[in-house]
Amino acid sequence: MVSKDRISKILDSYDPKKITLATACSHTSLQIFHGAKEAGFKTLGIAVQQKTKIYDAFPAAKPDEFLFADSYSELLDHTDELISRNVIVIPHGSFVEYMTPRIFEGWGIPTFGNRMVLEWESDREKERNWITSAGVRMPEIIEDAQKIDRPVLVKYHGAKGGRGFFIAKDYPEFKMGIDHTKKFHIQEYVVGTRYYVHFFYSPIRTEGYRLSKGVLEVLSADRRDESNIDEMYKLGSAEELKRLGFFPSFVVTGNLPIVMRESLLPKFFEIGEKIVERSFKLFGGIIGPFCVESIVTDNLDIVVFEVSARIVAGTNPFINGSPYSDYIEPGLSTGKRIAQEIKLAVKKGLMNEVIS
Repeated sequence: MVSKDRISKILDSYDPKKITLATACSHTSLQIFHGAKEAGFKTLGIAVQQKTKIYDAFPAAKPDEFLFADSYSELLDHTDELISRNVIVIPHGSFVEYMTPRIFEGWGIPTFGNRMVLEWESDREKERNWITSAGVRMPEIIEDAQKIDRPVLVKYHGAKGGRGFFIAKDYPEFKMGIDHTKKFHIQEYVVGTRYYVHFFYSPIRTEGYRLSKGVLEVLSADRRDESNIDEMYKLGSAEELKRLGFFPSFVVTGNLPIVMRESLLPKFFEIGEKIVERSFKLFGGIIGPFCVESIVTDNLDIVVFEVSARIVAGTNPFINGSPYSDYIEPGLSTGKRIAQEIKLAVKKGLMNEVIS
């Protein structure tokens, strides 16, 4: 892990009028670049073995410049160059996954948010400890696959957009689907509606839904299109499909905006508050955007199955705001909210509060 002192010294060397916001060209980059430009920042697109022609189609979200690399590990060789350009990196799921959390944690470039959260987010056991010790309900874990006595969801570690996840109703189905070369865990399959609620925690704002320090915001919420599980039922029963060699998967292919019934909002705010407050004690706090991935049962109970501790792709339908963020500021996206937080930190001399 790169030291806080080292990042602080780098930030002290930055010209506050020449800060450039950079991210990898995938996932939520269009939104991040668009929001940064609206806030008046220079932007840099990091293209790793990618063509950038697609950005010509979206001029309002095209970065001012590109940095090209043949691999994510090669970015380490550009560290001095990025520092000389006053770069602050905005992490997202693809960026962290492809670079790997371990390398990203040690990369000596100022980064929005608290990098220490990566260790807790990428390890399923640590993430579970974080959420449950906050007093938030999670699906029950099945420790021994041979004791599966109900439908379960098998999940691999890391942020892979649902790739490889599968449902099993018993041990034989588990054996059919499992890849023993990967670290995994087995959790009960909770029946309900999946809601992905997009929060933003600011340690430097004081107006809003107050926590022990700073404020918590809900910016938007989505559901996910997952291929191929959302369509395979049309071909027959799950048992028939598996006999034919077809296995449902949870790879996310798109996102759908949703509005929850208003009575659920206080419950979600309480969950978000508990998760943030617990993060202070465990690793110094989660900063900026995060997503509470949940299931709402028919009794309106909320079961949280994961926390994504960064901007998620489910925020992409809300480039011009959502039914929630519009009550904070019309047209506010998560990408723009990130840029606003950095701009406020620069203005108040509090960059060390939101950059690591």
